[in-house]
Amino acid sequence: MRKEVVTVGDYVHVYNRGNRKQAIVRKNCDRWRFLQMLYYFNTLIAVANPFRRLEKKLGIAFNKNLIWPGYWPSQKPIVTILAFSLMENHFHLFLKEIVKGGVVLFMRKLGTGMAAYFNSKYQEPGRLFQGPYKAKTIHTDEYLRYLSVYIQVKNPFELYPKGFRNAIKNFDQAYQWVVKYPYCSLANYAGEINSPIIDKDILREMFPSSQKYKKFARDCIFSINLREKLGMLTID
Repeated sequence: MRKEVVTVGDYVHVYNRGNRKQAIVRKNCDRWRFLQMLYYFNTLIAVANPFRRLEKKLGIAFNKNLIWPGYWPSQKPIVTILAFSLMENHFHLFLKEIVKGGVVLFMRKLGTGMAAYFNSKYQEPGRLFQGPYKAKTIHTDEYLRYLSVYIQVKNPFELYPKGFRNAIKNFDQAYQWVVKYPYCSLANYAGEINSPIIDKDILREMFPSSQKYKKFARDCIFSINLREKLGMLTID
């Protein structure tokens, strides 16, 4: 898919998959590093060797909390992250560009950081991803709402025990299971956590309560084919 031109104020669905569909994460520590990258790479002023410095400073808390040290340059986000989900061999991000070139810069940091981390840790040669990330600009509120469900409900449902069909049969249990899945943003909209990664304001304007969002998600999963509704290429 050709990357669309993104300008300040645009909403974008960004995704990528492992080369030859290989895993891009193998352990929970890899998944936690993905969350750390979403947070610490989202700044205009780069911090040299942030993870090495944080691990030395925070000790065991390094793998538990997202903390922006007071002695670092002030965080100046380059994108707003509305939703995300991390799967074994791919990821989805729902971004808003807030500075010129922010999406490109953020995705360059993320792609380079993930590849360097994975290849160093597992001594793997070659590239981690199948190619450049794919991006699709979102032009309507309706698309925005459906995309949020696709990213943070439909995709994690694939990870539910016995798969997506079983998740549909047991929607309430599966939904709560996803709320507890730490590598997806749904918990932020269910009122379970308040992650510094996510800006909830935009979706909260559309869904003032967590129960309204859950009802909308249920309607989406049961009444429509999300892929057809969104009219997009998918990679899962």
